Amino acid sequence: MTDWKIFKGNSEPHNDINRLPPPPSWRKFIGTDEAIVREIEQRWQKFCERVDEKVRDKERGQSFRIHTDKINDRNSVINMVNAALYLRRPLLVTGKPGTGKTSLAYAVAYELKLGTVLPWYITARSTLQEGLYRYDAIARLQDVQMGDKSKDIGRYIQLGALGTALLPARRPRVLLIDEIDKSDINLPNDLLNLFEEGEFEIPELSRIAKEVNRVEVRTYDGIDVPIINGRVRCHNFPLIVLTNNGERDFPPAFLRRCLRLNMPYEPDAKALKDIVKAHLGNDVVTQDKAKIEQLIEKFIQLRPGGDLATDQLLNAIYIVTREFKPEAGDEKDLVEVLMKYLTSAEDR
Repeated sequence: MTDWKIFKGNSEPHNDINRLPPPPSWRKFIGTDEAIVREIEQRWQKFCERVDEKVRDKERGQSFRIHTDKINDRNSVINMVNAALYLRRPLLVTGKPGTGKTSLAYAVAYELKLGTVLPWYITARSTLQEGLYRYDAIARLQDVQMGDKSKDIGRYIQLGALGTALLPARRPRVLLIDEIDKSDINLPNDLLNLFEEGEFEIPELSRIAKEVNRVEVRTYDGIDVPIINGRVRCHNFPLIVLTNNGERDFPPAFLRRCLRLNMPYEPDAKALKDIVKAHLGNDVVTQDKAKIEQLIEKFIQLRPGGDLATDQLLNAIYIVTREFKPEAGDEKDLVEVLMKYLTSAEDR
């Protein structure tokens, strides 16, 4: 029997996304004309051929490790990602800082060859409009005043990360909505209909659809794509990863539309060593084995006393394993500061 898992969490790229079955009947989307889907796909492929894959995206995908040695916890992460793929549902990922919530999106995009991640970093001022598209009315007015009578409204519109993710495509894009708990109280409710319908309207284009039904706009990642009749309709629902630090509660209607995953964080010395190796390379781990093991042990001893992120351990190891490194006294002070608890009262 074929393994049901599309995403395996092993950081090895493959084409298993091609065997993802059709969505359940209640998660089918209208999509758009097949010719438009093909055109957008071809433009995206050409764009990828011209532009080198983002090194940082690739590195984050390659170095991702699930922060636990417990088989059940590891399987839970992998299973929930696959459930989100099968059910075409957003994945709400909760966990402490440094557990890999954000990196999970990059790991999925890397392993399943879904292109670069589309990130939307949330603040208290973020709005649904910002995520969908931006219309530069001021620039258009200035051009008209300067004598440019062009009717090409599309050059004043750029899709946001969310709007780009909903473009019709054969493969789902990966959208990262980072720190959704920082948002204004209304944003989760504003996302409800979008998560259900998988489409949105651009009124500036809808108003002129009778005269100009096809307009080319720029995507978040810099590709020119056609919009038909002022509407964007997804063909394959994107894999949406929403990260959450647990700083607020969400309405039941929002939670009902998401699958929920709590990232584990119980790495032992072996798991931490694997994480260090994935980020800094096997050579570093081999050459400075004793020092790295000492820092890992210190990290494990400190962890019960407060919140620590794996990033802090990586920072400390990086500093003390360079060719040009601090003297012994400075090194000790640096390690103490770099491994300070995230809730330390000394910073207040």
